[in-house]
This record gives sequence, C-alpha cells and structure tokens, in this order.
Amino acid sequence: MPPEPLGLGLDLGTSGLRVAVLNGAGAVLAEHASPYPRGFEDPRGWQEGFVALCQHLPLDLRAAIAAVAVDGTSGTLLLAQPDGVPLGEALPYHQACPDHAQAAADLLGPEGADQPAASASGSLARALALLERWGAAKSEVLLRHQADWLSGWLLADWRWGEETNNLRLGWDQEQGCWSGAIARQAWSAALPELRAAGTPLGPLAPAVARLLGLPESCVVVAGCTDSSAAVLAADPQPGDGVTVLGTTLVLKQFSPVPVRGPGISCQRIAGQWLVGGASNAGAGVLRQFFSDALLSELSRQIDPRRSSGLELRPLPRRGERFPVDDPWLEPILEPRPVSDALYLQALLEGLAKIEVQGWDSLQRLGAPPVSRVLSLGGGARNPQWRAIRQRLLGVPVINRPQRSAAQGMARLALSALPVP
Repeated sequence: MPPEPLGLGLDLGTSGLRVAVLNGAGAVLAEHASPYPRGFEDPRGWQEGFVALCQHLPLDLRAAIAAVAVDGTSGTLLLAQPDGVPLGEALPYHQACPDHAQAAADLLGPEGADQPAASASGSLARALALLERWGAAKSEVLLRHQADWLSGWLLADWRWGEETNNLRLGWDQEQGCWSGAIARQAWSAALPELRAAGTPLGPLAPAVARLLGLPESCVVVAGCTDSSAAVLAADPQPGDGVTVLGTTLVLKQFSPVPVRGPGISCQRIAGQWLVGGASNAGAGVLRQFFSDALLSELSRQIDPRRSSGLELRPLPRRGERFPVDDPWLEPILEPRPVSDALYLQALLEGLAKIEVQGWDSLQRLGAPPVSRVLSLGGGARNPQWRAIRQRLLGVPVINRPQRSAAQGMARLALSALPVP
C-alpha cells in the first residue's frame, strides 16, 4: 500500500523560516524553524534555509510529501532577471517609498484610491522604486513577491504569482485584472500571471526535488501571504478574529463582503473574503529593550488588571501601515519609568491599543464585529499580554501559540490534492 500523501508548508516569515508536515487528518508530523541564513532581504537565503530545513525532515516523511505550498511576507518585493536570478536584494514589506506614492496612486486612478497598492507602503510604490533603481528601460525583468519568487524556484518556472500576494501591487481580485493603467505600462511584462491560492501550479523541477530530497511528483501549490496562512492554521469560526502576535501585529477576519481602505488587505480565500491589516508594531519592538528571558521574568511581575498609566506607541521605527497608513508616524517610547516591569506593561498596553484601533477600523469599513479573538505567534505564549488584551478588547481572547503559518500552508497544499 502506498504511503499516505502528506502536505509540506513553508513559511517565509518576518523573523525566519519554518516548515511543517501534516497528514490528511491535520496532525502535525514534523515542524522545524530557523533564522534566515543570509538576512531577510537576500533571496539566496530563502533557498538555502528551505533546503536546510528539509534536510531535518525524516526520510520517510519526505518520501510521502505529495504537495508543497509557500507563504511569504505581504509586500516584500524583488526585481529579477527572466531566469529568476535576483537583481540585488528584495525591498522588505516595512520599507515605505513615499517618493513614489503619488506615481502609484496616479497609475491606479480615482477608483483605486482605497486599494492597498495606493499607499507609500504598497508594493506598487516599491515596484516603481526598484524599476527606477535598476533602469525602467529594462525590457526583460520580473517583479516578484517573496513567496512567488521561491515558488518559481521550486518549479524552475517564474511565470506564476498568487493573487493575495499581489494585491499590494495592484491586482483587483473582484475584477480579476490589474487595476487602473498598470497593465498598459512599458514594464507590465514584468508582472506575474496570477492564480488563486490553493491552485496546483505544477510538479517540482527535477533538480530542485533532488536538492530537497522530495519526490519529483510533488505538486507546487499557490500559497498566500504569511498572515493569511496563520489564519488558515487557526481554523476560525464565525465571529472569530485572528491576531498574529509575531514581530509585527496582524489582524485578520473573514467577512461576507469585501472591505476596502488604505492599509487594508482584502483577500478571496476558501470562498470568503479575508480582511485585515498589519501594523509595523509588534513583539519585535519588545526585543529592542528586553531579551526573551527578561521578557518572561518581567511579565510575571505585571498585574494585567491595572493600567500602567502610560501612553506609548511602540513602533520600531517611523512609519505605520495599519490601523493608520502614515509613513511619517513617529514612535512614542518615552517616558521610560524606573521599573522595567512597568515599562514592559506600558509597551504591551500600547500594542493592545493598536489592536483595539485595528478591529474598530475594520468594523467602521464594513467588517462584522468580532466576538472572540484567537491569538497566534510567539506573543500568544504570554498570559499577561493575553489578559491585558482581553481587558482592553472587551471580548474573550484565546491563545493558540502552537498553530503556525507553516501548518496553514501544509493544510492548503493538501487541499489541492485530488480526493482519493
């Protein structure tokens, strides 16, 4: 009897790579993580990190993997040659390009003013910056987001892109086309051919299959963004919102109707609209001040029932994407009290207030109210932060730190296989 087909998910997250292997019942058979070997912006490190993680998987599991899907950070964009060789490093998701924001908005036109591609933090502005940097006259280049580029490497075919990864570049999922005048630009040939999340794209390239130790019959499936992959892993029910407490703070919920606005992502996945936004603030700012061990120790000293009395805006640097889209918004990290525990509490409260503003913003734009919040990511291991968030959000907060975006991708990969 042939082995049970397994799904492999790869998460190209903010702080590193993670792989997970699931069976058809959703059981996690293996999961491994590592930092980026060459830094976040270097695509060669995405390849090398994936190869290294696959080598950690038992041979019997690798032999049974029938499908693989990749997620990546929303908005991390690179320019490459037609054979996929990158022209320098990628522009990361958090790097706004305000000098190109007006040109991006002009390409989208009045009807695209509310699209995520219209802002300085959208991929369209980054695309214009990359084309300018390398010479807009280049006739044969590729513009690819992080997950799309690595999927192209798996296939040895860089034609394809996935819809949700390209919303910030100007793709209109409702109309099934590029918005405004994007498709009429001289560089439009650099854009990918888009497929919906969960679409089989083809088998692994033989050389890549050998390098990874996977079957050549393994199917590459179009993935999605990292935050959406985490939502798939959480398996939310009606009325649930999902908050990913990673390096950045990400809010997602399913909505019966699309929701539009600056800094808002609106993605069609599994027959529903998945709406939300990603702040530049998150657990990453905490590591600017405290080690993981100190975070754990100081957290135990916090009484989450009482307010710190401080009003902080814990951005890691100038600029915000959501719940406000403002590339010039400054962090507020002072005053810093003598007590480190009190300062940590104030930072956690500041992050929770950003979360409150985020859910309020989504509801004002037409998303349904959230009656429960599921928490994922490393920050979901902190019980004091959960209690602070529950006090400020006013709804139950349930931590599920064991769910990962890589697991969501493995689930999506398996969903693309034919039912036996």
